[in-house]
Amino acid sequence: MPPHSLGSGTISFGLVSIPIKLYTAAASGGVSFNLLHAKCGSRIRQQQVCPTCNEVVDRAGLVRGYEFAKDQYARLTDEELKALEGEASKVIDIAEFVPLPQVDPVYFDRTYYLGPDKGGEKAYRLLADALAKTDRVALAKFVMRGKESLVLIRPAQGGLMLHTMYFADEIRDFGEIDKGGSAKIKEGELELALRLIDELASDEFRPEQYQDEYRLRVLDLVNLKVEGKEVTAVGPQVQRAQVIDLMEALKESLAKRVLAEKKPAAKAKRPEAAPARKAQATKK
Repeated sequence: MPPHSLGSGTISFGLVSIPIKLYTAAASGGVSFNLLHAKCGSRIRQQQVCPTCNEVVDRAGLVRGYEFAKDQYARLTDEELKALEGEASKVIDIAEFVPLPQVDPVYFDRTYYLGPDKGGEKAYRLLADALAKTDRVALAKFVMRGKESLVLIRPAQGGLMLHTMYFADEIRDFGEIDKGGSAKIKEGELELALRLIDELASDEFRPEQYQDEYRLRVLDLVNLKVEGKEVTAVGPQVQRAQVIDLMEALKESLAKRVLAEKKPAAKAKRPEAAPARKAQATKK
């Protein structure tokens, strides 16, 4: 099935305008459920209830309110909020170009693919190649669904990707979090940690080797239920040992890693030892 465009727009910088189309880059793979009445199995309906009037309120009877003090609200109408929205525009106006490593990933929100719209193929290709050549990305503002967004455009896989971003005042201060600054690192612990990282290191990121195991187990359970089978689901048991000494924990992790690498050789020797074990069992 060909990808479906979410809409069109124009990337603009200087006197350059590039018509583009916007596509969804990813979708959550989570399993969603409906809430049913356990007694009859019917899907329930959620209703808005006013606790003061003790009555169900439909959408026509609702207004928006901003709580500025405890149980005190400033009322705002849809018309008032609509008037404050960013001017309807499909222009992605680039403000500056910066090196990608200078942008902390904590600012990233959602990802979209950009493709050239009719007549924009050459300009699109030039921007993608120029960004890749200079190792830079573009920062711009873009109005999406009435909300002004900060966006980043970067070259990737031969094309362009767009990331919506959080504004600076939406990022929480990491300085409020304890980072273990008072901890004392023992001699040799850092070297062991570096060795463990080296043992587990890879030269590239291979996302296809990771799967949402919980989602797969849920879907398997659903399929069994659909087939009419009664199942008792038991999740994987994970034993978590309490880490008492960091040095010992690092040594144990390295030892397990080395042992895992030696296992194939050990398996190859097992057939030779089997006859001796069999004979011993016969004597008994």
